[in-house]
Amino acid sequence: MEDPLPEQMRRAAGGLLAALDEPARSRAAYRFDDTAARRWLEYRPLPRPGVCLDDLDRAGRKAAHRLLATALSPAAYAQAMAIVALEEVLDRAEGWRRGRHSGDYWVAVFGDPERDDRWAWRLEGHHLSVSMTVVDDQVSPAPVFFGANPATVRHAGRPVSRPLAVEEDLAHALLDAMGPAARSAAIIADEAPGDIVSATRPRVDGPLEPLGVPADRLGPTGRALLDQLVALYLDRLPPELAIREAARIDGGAHFAWAGPTRRGQRHYYRVQGDDLLIEYDNTADDGNHVHTVLRRPASDFGDDVLAAHHREAHR
Repeated sequence: MEDPLPEQMRRAAGGLLAALDEPARSRAAYRFDDTAARRWLEYRPLPRPGVCLDDLDRAGRKAAHRLLATALSPAAYAQAMAIVALEEVLDRAEGWRRGRHSGDYWVAVFGDPERDDRWAWRLEGHHLSVSMTVVDDQVSPAPVFFGANPATVRHAGRPVSRPLAVEEDLAHALLDAMGPAARSAAIIADEAPGDIVSATRPRVDGPLEPLGVPADRLGPTGRALLDQLVALYLDRLPPELAIREAARIDGGAHFAWAGPTRRGQRHYYRVQGDDLLIEYDNTADDGNHVHTVLRRPASDFGDDVLAAHHREAHR
C-alpha cells in the first residue's frame, strides 16, 4: 500500500535535500518563518528564491522532479513537463535572444521536512508554480499556476502542442450550453483584462466579488459542465487532495467571462466558490499565451492548516 501523501512529500523533500551538495542545499533551504520567501508566486521569468535545477546534477534534478510529482496527478505532471519544454520552443521563436531554457526552474524547501511539524516547498519557473504547505501532516495545496507560451503550436493547420487545451475548450462548451439570460449574466466585459486578476500577489486582495452567473441559474447541462471545469483544475492535484478540495465546495460557484466568445480572440474567465478562485486568461501575443491559476483566497500558502495548528497549540 502506498504511503499517505504527506509522508510521500516528506520523504521526497528529504531526499531532495540529501541529494544536494552543501552550496546547493544552502540555496534551497529556508526557514519556515521566512514569510517573504515562502509566500511567493511569480510566473514570469524573473529571479526567485531557491536553487536552480540547471545548477544541479542528475540526481538533484531527478529528486526535484520526484518532489513535484507528489503534488500533481499524472496528467497534470505531463502538462507541467510540456510547459517546461515550451521554454526551448519560445527561445527559438524569439531568435535565442533571451537565453530561455528548460532548466530555469527553481526549488525551495521551507523548514525541515524530516523533523518539523510545519514545513513547505515550492517548484517554480516561467509559467509553472506549485506551492505545498504541510502542517501536522495535513497538506494545503495552493497556489498552483500553469501557463503556456505559445499556447498552441500548429502545423498544417492542426495543433501539435497545446498543453492547456481542455481548460479552454471546456469553458467554451460551458458558454455554448447557456441560455441567453445566463450567458448575458456570465459575460461581465467586452474586453478581457490584461492578465489574471490575482496576479502574483501573495494574498488575493478581496474578497473578490463573485461576478458572473451562479451555478443555480444554469440548466442541468451547464451545471454539469461547470462542475467538470472545477474538477479539471482540482484534478491537477493527487486524487486524495482533489477529492478533499471538491468536498469543501458547496456548489455555490460563479462563472464569469470577459472578452469575445469567438475562438482565437483574447479572452478571460474565472470561477469562484467557497475559498476557491480559478482564473484563466489568454490575452497576450494575439491570444496565444495562456495563464491559469488555482488559488484558495483564505487558505493560500497553508493559511488554513496553520490556523488550525495555532488553535490546537493554544487550546
